[in-house]
Amino acid sequence: MTPAINLLKKRGIAHRVLSYTHDATAESYGGEAVQQLGLDPTQVFKTLLASTDTHELLVAIVPVSGTLDLKALAEAAGCRKCEMAKVDDAQRATGYLVGGISPLGQKKRLRSFIDTSAAALPTVHVSAGRRGLEVALAPADLLHLIDAAYASIGRAR
Repeated sequence: MTPAINLLKKRGIAHRVLSYTHDATAESYGGEAVQQLGLDPTQVFKTLLASTDTHELLVAIVPVSGTLDLKALAEAAGCRKCEMAKVDDAQRATGYLVGGISPLGQKKRLRSFIDTSAAALPTVHVSAGRRGLEVALAPADLLHLIDAAYASIGRAR
């Protein structure tokens, strides 16, 4: 079990774990999950880390069908600008490897933002903490578990 799944079990949160065999040559981890599991790409969310101008790490959770709007994330976080975090910084802060970073059960509590599109969905799928492992849960449960805020941070491709 991963820290993400352990957290869900410990808190008694309704969830469903889905797994597939990860292909190391896949171009997109989220895209691979959509394809392998036959999921709606608007319901599968990727967990990205960004760094602010003051070097604070932020968690941004956006649909795999789009991209992260760094300007909108900076506005939501109340800072001047954001850029994608360095891989080593993201892995060290979360305890997960890139491609398997879950918003749940991270080593450090980081400010987190979920794209507002999640609020209208009955279920969202996020990484369960390992490449090839997803977890489905209610967006409200995700919001409360990670003490996140909804913000319009996603941008359609």
